[in-house]
Amino acid sequence: MRLLRHLTGRHRTPVANRTLGLLLAFNAGGINAGGFLVVGMYTSHMTGVISTVGDNLVLGHMALVLGALGTLWAFMSGAGSTAILVNWARQQHLHCTYALPLLLEALLMLLFGLMGAITLTWATPFAVPPTVLLLAYLMGLQNAVITKMSSAEIRTTHMTGICTDIGIELGKALYWNRRGRPQQERVRANQKRLRLFSSLLGMFMAGGVVGAAGFKYVGFIWVVPLAAILLALSLPPLLADMDRLAALWRARGPH
Repeated sequence: MRLLRHLTGRHRTPVANRTLGLLLAFNAGGINAGGFLVVGMYTSHMTGVISTVGDNLVLGHMALVLGALGTLWAFMSGAGSTAILVNWARQQHLHCTYALPLLLEALLMLLFGLMGAITLTWATPFAVPPTVLLLAYLMGLQNAVITKMSSAEIRTTHMTGICTDIGIELGKALYWNRRGRPQQERVRANQKRLRLFSSLLGMFMAGGVVGAAGFKYVGFIWVVPLAAILLALSLPPLLADMDRLAALWRARGPH
């Protein structure tokens, strides 16, 4: 319990950030790849979504433009929700500063696992089913959590920046330092960053394999175990704040 509280608690350490980042990268890879099998698009990849807007504006496919804009709106709304929850918890001096958005993500994943197949047929104003909007919202929510936790060092829902950083460190590792060059002028790879980013990439890929297999052979319900992991991560700090939260609730009631 103490370890779980440490992973999502208010006071951060590099080790806690890396450990949580790896778990969330696996989760993001699973949702992203599994969701593609269901809705035919990667809901964490906003670069592609924005490109879709431009392409289909030119081609005149306005339904696809509307769907992409809805996905973009949902992703940004998720990130905005994290900012609201984290800043509110900080102002209240709560331990569950970062656990609140993860708790919301877990609850929405449970809803997705239990009702995802039904929502595929529901209409929305954005020409895409609620499932797409929910998945994009979850990705924005999660990416903002780890971004704020790690001061923007770690990302978990998209790998473009991660792959860029890995390439940079590999290039530095392969750089030929001429003999006799002073030590302070030598180009050296940051092995710590290289291990971190390589681990994040590996966990995202592993999550993708598990996610694709889960959706293919089990269906929507496969996300329930992932939601249970997020619940296990978010509940300990929340339980530590129960007295404080109860006092805040009473303070909002009628006097």
